[in-house]
Amino acid sequence: QVQLVESGGGLVQAGGSLRLSCAASGRTFSSYAMAWFRQAPGKEREFVAAIRWIGSTYYADSVKGRFTISRDNAKKTVYLQMNSLKPEDTAVYYCAARDRGIATMIREYDYWGQGTQVTVSS
Repeated sequence: QVQLVESGGGLVQAGGSLRLSCAASGRTFSSYAMAWFRQAPGKEREFVAAIRWIGSTYYADSVKGRFTISRDNAKKTVYLQMNSLKPEDTAVYYCAARDRGIATMIREYDYWGQGTQVTVSS
């Protein structure tokens, strides 16, 4: 079983930066693919970024070049560095895990955090 706890959300002005963290429990974190999703008010949850256990990454087109996903297996933590934030990045951001390779669909992830709110003001 894996438990995920996100932190680092908040209110930031457009153009600013935030770093989200997701702390995981469980013995096999290092072998899990990890991902970030987000859900804006009135919209479906969408894929943001993912990272394999060996470190390769994949991003949604909407965040490519602005967001960076990384992981520290020793700390059992995955990060999402968000730069050049836009009002349309406002959402609840969720961390997710699966014990297989990278995926971009919600149904392919087995474990989810409770989410952290990111609000970008214009």
